Amino acid sequence: MEVKVDFDRCEANGVCVGIAPDVFELDDGENLIVTQPVGDDQATVALMEEAVSQCPRAALTLER
Repeated sequence: MEVKVDFDRCEANGVCVGIAPDVFELDDGENLIVTQPVGDDQATVALMEEAVSQCPRAALTLER
């Protein structure tokens, strides 16, 4: 499982960081960084699904 970021859409507002701070972070330039792979852990997958659904710019997708 992998989360993809459409950087043309991403505004780095941090909603995903608030949902999954172990997976996402914003760098000093306010750019979104995916810090670790999602994998198949059910709890992490559930957080990623939440982050994808809550992204205000629909910049995140989860690929299986």
